[in-house]
Amino acid sequence: MTELLAVRNVSKSFAGVHALDDVSLTIGRGEIHCLAGENGSGKSTLIKVISGVHAPDGGTIEIDGTSHKRLTPMAAINAGVQVIYQDFSVFPNLSVLENLALTSELAAHRKLINWRRMRRIAEEAVAKINFEIDLDEKVGRLSIAEKQLVAISRALMSDAKLIIMDEPTTALTTREVDALFRIILDLKERGISTLFVSHKLEEVFEISEKFTIIRNGRSVATKRPDELDRASFSFFMTGREFEPAHFTAPADPGPAILEARDLGADGAFADVNFSLHRGEILGITGRLGSGRTELALSLFGALKADHGQILLKEKPVVLKGIRSAISHGIGYVPEDRLTEGLFLERSIGANAIISEIDNMVTPLGLLDRKKTRTEAQRWVDELKIATPDPENAVNTLSGGNQQRVVLAKWLATQPEVLILNGPTVGVDIGSKSDIHAILQDLARKGMAVIVISDDLSEVIENCSRVLVMNDGRIVADLDPESTSESELAALMAHDESEEAGVQR
Repeated sequence: MTELLAVRNVSKSFAGVHALDDVSLTIGRGEIHCLAGENGSGKSTLIKVISGVHAPDGGTIEIDGTSHKRLTPMAAINAGVQVIYQDFSVFPNLSVLENLALTSELAAHRKLINWRRMRRIAEEAVAKINFEIDLDEKVGRLSIAEKQLVAISRALMSDAKLIIMDEPTTALTTREVDALFRIILDLKERGISTLFVSHKLEEVFEISEKFTIIRNGRSVATKRPDELDRASFSFFMTGREFEPAHFTAPADPGPAILEARDLGADGAFADVNFSLHRGEILGITGRLGSGRTELALSLFGALKADHGQILLKEKPVVLKGIRSAISHGIGYVPEDRLTEGLFLERSIGANAIISEIDNMVTPLGLLDRKKTRTEAQRWVDELKIATPDPENAVNTLSGGNQQRVVLAKWLATQPEVLILNGPTVGVDIGSKSDIHAILQDLARKGMAVIVISDDLSEVIENCSRVLVMNDGRIVADLDPESTSESELAALMAHDESEEAGVQR
């Protein structure tokens, strides 16, 4: 395979801290290459060096036979490098047509808009990936997957030779991931290379032809998929060995602490029945749109149930809202910690103790600073939140540590039932394992836990039972120890309810 990109012995420091230290990477023409590493490993810095955002302190970058000691962003684009970041860098207030065609119009220094020419440019762009879309639709109204395809179409307009995708599947459904992978394979056939950055092991093994794994700013392995398995991949990324084991609930858990009986919310889910006991971790899985998130919100009082009953400790309750759920001992870790779970500009300590702030005031109604500092430090220590100072803003933390802060906030309410929606989305392998250990420990201490996730290995390894949702209904109630990921995936993908009532 002809070499397209060669990063040779690149180093980069910020304020004396080595972000990259003698990193090398090669990508062939038309190759699908995975760049893997934990948060803080140097992946983002390497992407920015390749795309010309950062100048390396040492080493060279060779693109299509031309060597560069440093690149500017425009030089990288002219050399055929395009980066699609997690936010896609699209203009939500503009139409698809404008997002696609304005760049070429500006590059040509045109002063007057020719809408016919712009429409032709946009049509040619989406045709390259067989993307059918209303060109006049505002991008802000599109789904995540559609925004991503707009970004890919725009990248291909500049004769891209290498497309770098940073965590491209984080918010996509299984079907949308499959569609994205078909496009990546089509780009390969046309000789366009892809550098794929992702935390999701199953996905990177499915699509990637070669892996470069970096840890603490250094290259630690370059391997083909057949040279790696889950254990070795995790070890190269973290330097730690993980021993996955199925979580087992108590043999005699006693009466149910939470029950749903024929629970339904019009247009979201229907006829949901299950029971949850102390010491149990109940998994609920399904594709986006299956009703799993709406069910979680209903159990937390954030979405009104139109049918059925919720019982707590065998007594029917009406959850009139979030405060009502909290008062009944229910906590909820939301799906999106950045917009729903944290005050990003506030300190780590303030975020951790916000749910118990009423207990932190003096008789005069003033905040007891000593008490708040002590409590914040307790949660930092207990959940092993990696920070030099709890007074630092929470947005300075990695995704895994941010998730621990959200956990601290809810654990401070002393819930008897804790619902977690996507508990490890966007966190690296090491943090993921640590969060799983925390949840298992909470269950062993008697808390009842619900984990809602489409990460199949997560629910199989950490849950004592798994409910599968499809089209708003529970279609299977399974024992994880006798269930495979492929079986779960098949049930999730089933468009009918023929599997209803499946139990093991």
